[in-house]
Formats: sequence, structure tokens, C-alpha cells
Amino acid sequence: MDTLREIAPGVYWLALGKGLRAANAYLVGSGSSWALIDAGWPRDAQAIRRAAESIFGSGARPAAILLTHVHPDHCGAVPELAAAWDAPVWVHPDELGIAQGDARAICDFAGPIDRWIVLPALRLTGARRMEATLARSSLKDVARAFDPGAGVPGLPDWDAVSTPGHTPGHVTFVRRDDRVAITGDALVTVDLNTLRGLLLQKPRIAGAPWYTSWDRRQAKASALTLAGMRPRVVAGGHGKPMTGLLADVEVRDFLSRQVA
Repeated sequence: MDTLREIAPGVYWLALGKGLRAANAYLVGSGSSWALIDAGWPRDAQAIRRAAESIFGSGARPAAILLTHVHPDHCGAVPELAAAWDAPVWVHPDELGIAQGDARAICDFAGPIDRWIVLPALRLTGARRMEATLARSSLKDVARAFDPGAGVPGLPDWDAVSTPGHTPGHVTFVRRDDRVAITGDALVTVDLNTLRGLLLQKPRIAGAPWYTSWDRRQAKASALTLAGMRPRVVAGGHGKPMTGLLADVEVRDFLSRQVA
């Protein structure tokens, strides 16, 4: 099984894949129910289901599937899991257009790699084939929007913090009583913005990777907002989660680097 570890009471980190396809998913207990936060790539569905059954028992089904944002390394397994579990899938309202495969939203909110490489390559295949490709990755039939100010579906003891920039509707989930923060790509624990960071994979708190971010200015502001909350656990979409003293030291270091 891919790496599975409890990083805080009732919060389980599932490390999926290796190298360029490495991504994190989180299984979070709340009372008698649980929720899945992020879902890796399409091929990760079975690993996520095995992890859920090892924690919550055979036939375990979540109260909700929550997405920090709609990128293929975070929502790839959603269609298979939503169908298998008959579970609702929730995204921030500003993420719904991308989730539904709306071509205009996907183009408007694309990051540099999408603008420079992915979308031009798709356009070369012709409008009809491009639309069909986008439709295959769409969550139109399963995704729905939730109101961040009204609580987190399936996790009543958590808050949703809007952290736009990497995508327009990126959201971070924070547990109130102990400041566990599941940050998606708004704040990660490996530096994906430098070649050295990519090669060494040394643990370090960093902002969202610029080359897949829609708005770098907003992404930086969101990272600073999260770090300023002084989370006790930083559980990002990439890299090993940081807890305790390490998290505190790294958050302080991140803030000092942004001021310098």
C-alpha cells in the first residue's frame, strides 16, 4: 500500500505515487463519519479505497469527498470513487466551472504550463476533439458547490478558508480546535519552484508552484495568509506533512523569507 499514516487525531495522510506523479490525499474522521480530501490521479482510486477500508472498516463510505482544487493530480480518482461510494463531491463555488469542464473557464484560469503547452496541443487536435478531451476529465455529473461560510460538508468541526491563486476557487481546510491545516497546493512542504527543490525533495514549506498557478500574486497572498495562521500541522498536496516543532520552525522560516 502507498504510505498511510495518522498525522493528527483522526487525520490520515495517504501518499500516492512517486516522482512527478506524487500527490497526497487525506482521510479525516469526524464523529461517527469521515471525509476524503483530495483524490490523486485516476489510477489512485483503488489505493484510496484500500486505505479507507483499513482505517474505517470494510465497506466504509465517506460522508463527503472534498477538493482543495480541481487539478488532475488532486481530483483524478473522483469519478470512480464517487460512483463506488455514492458520495457527494464538493468544491468551492469559484472552482465549479473548471470542475464541470467548461472550456472557457479552463482557458481563463489556466496556469502557464496549460497556456503554453497543454491548451495549444489540444487546439491542434481540432475543436471537437478538444471538447471531447475536456469532457472526459469533467466532474460535471458529480461536483457541486458548497458555501465556505456555512461550514464544511461532512466535517462540522472544520472551517474552509478561501486560498485563491493556484486556482480561482482553491480552498484550505482547517480544524478549529488544533489548527490542522490541509492546504492543497496553496502551501506545500517541498519546494516545487526551483530545480534544486524538485531534485532534492528536501522538506521545506513553500508556496504554490508558479508554473501551474493561475494568479501568482493571489497565490503568494494566500500562502502568507495560511502561514500567518500558524498552523500546528501543515498537510499539503505535495511533500510530507509537517507537525509540531518542525511545522512551527518552517512556518516562521517561510514568513521570514517572504519579508526579506
